[in-house]
Amino acid sequence: MRSEILDLAKARGIMIATAESCTAGMVAAALTDLAGSSAVFERGFVTYSNLAKIEMLGVRQSTLDAHGAVSEEVADEMARGAVAHSAAQLSVSLTGIAGPGGSEHKPEGRVCFGVAGPQRCHVETVEFGAIGRDGVRAAARDHALALLKAALLELPIT
Repeated sequence: MRSEILDLAKARGIMIATAESCTAGMVAAALTDLAGSSAVFERGFVTYSNLAKIEMLGVRQSTLDAHGAVSEEVADEMARGAVAHSAAQLSVSLTGIAGPGGSEHKPEGRVCFGVAGPQRCHVETVEFGAIGRDGVRAAARDHALALLKAALLELPIT
């Protein structure tokens, strides 16, 4: 899937950025593990702390206060911020609870995603469940890559 993402982005003249919290750069690493990725991968933001989300991506403190870091609202601002603070036209963001732990309201395995493109930003939440820290992070990485591929398929070839 990773090589498909690179090929789709090249065909569409799209640069990609990532904004990652719970995966701490795993999506960026998955993309840049492939030769030729520099043609379409612009940059990755690892914003593990709330302060990093604010300073690097422009996430608003009021959004964090109202919804918490693990929310679709924050994922939306992260994705939009990655595009605004880079030369990319498409970004994916993810913020979640890899575990162990969590709470009744925000359980382990919950990850919120955002995909910001030229026209819109799509957000969604996936409940991966308590499959362990490594499992949640790997599943979140793979889901983010699938979201990027789907977004690229919607864009016209240039």
